[in-house]
Amino acid sequence: MTDVPASVALGTPGQPVDVDKSGDDGPPAGTPRRRRRRLRLWIPIGVIVAYVVAGVIGPVIARYDPIATSVTDRLLPPGSRLADGSLALLGTDQVGRDLLPQIMQGARVSIMVGAATLLLAGIVGAAIGILCGYLGGIVDAILMRLADIQLAFPSILLAVFVAAVLGSSVTNVVLTLSITTWPIFARVARAQTMATKSRDFANAARTLGAGAWHVVRHCVLPAVASPLLVIATVQLGFVIVAEASLSFLSLGIPPGTPSWGTTIANGRDYLASAWWIATIPGLVLAAFVVCVGVLGDELRDRSDPNLSTR
Repeated sequence: MTDVPASVALGTPGQPVDVDKSGDDGPPAGTPRRRRRRLRLWIPIGVIVAYVVAGVIGPVIARYDPIATSVTDRLLPPGSRLADGSLALLGTDQVGRDLLPQIMQGARVSIMVGAATLLLAGIVGAAIGILCGYLGGIVDAILMRLADIQLAFPSILLAVFVAAVLGSSVTNVVLTLSITTWPIFARVARAQTMATKSRDFANAARTLGAGAWHVVRHCVLPAVASPLLVIATVQLGFVIVAEASLSFLSLGIPPGTPSWGTTIANGRDYLASAWWIATIPGLVLAAFVVCVGVLGDELRDRSDPNLSTR
């Protein structure tokens, strides 16, 4: 006969066997994984909230004049004292402007452009996707072929072309990035709509006499909202990088309005002598995009019931 493990307690006949799943190491094996997943969720949220607070409150505290110059304060490294006695924590640029107010103003502009772009592209793309997925037929064929044609072009090249045609302004940047982003939302909304409209609860609603708008509002929209929210979180980083790229090429935010892309472009000729002008805004942009990407991946994992890591 084989020895029965000590962790197995045999009960009376007809009673279930209790197995002691707790080991000698203390907490369950899944605790470190849950802790890591909580960190993956809350650390990016904390960083993004800090950026939003800096973009909203920072420009009020640290005044920034885009046309102000100071010859005596040109190209000062981080931590230097300005002529008026104030401290330039991140240094100054080639005309003597403090980098910290520029970066905080750039955070406000970039986050505002990203949020407005995703809102506009999400509404338009979701409406088109739901329309195509629910109706199908010729409407679906025409609109989805247009989306396929647009997705065939590199998005940044299309954004450069549209921005060059529309001109340089904050509104035009939002319109440009919305034009290049809506097919992604439309594709996701269409797929979710086609999967939802044939479900039992949608068929039951139609059997009871519900109209198309009632089915879309009460059955399709709740199913579409969660995937679109995840897609919006993932796309936020790409939109902000695209806005910075357009501003770097002088096709996005006007020169008088500070943005991360404009600040990086101002320092590209001073990388050898004043590296902080382009490097610090680049690191700030990279940190924000990485946190948004990590948050989007975590939200996608949590919203997908088929993933084993949930």
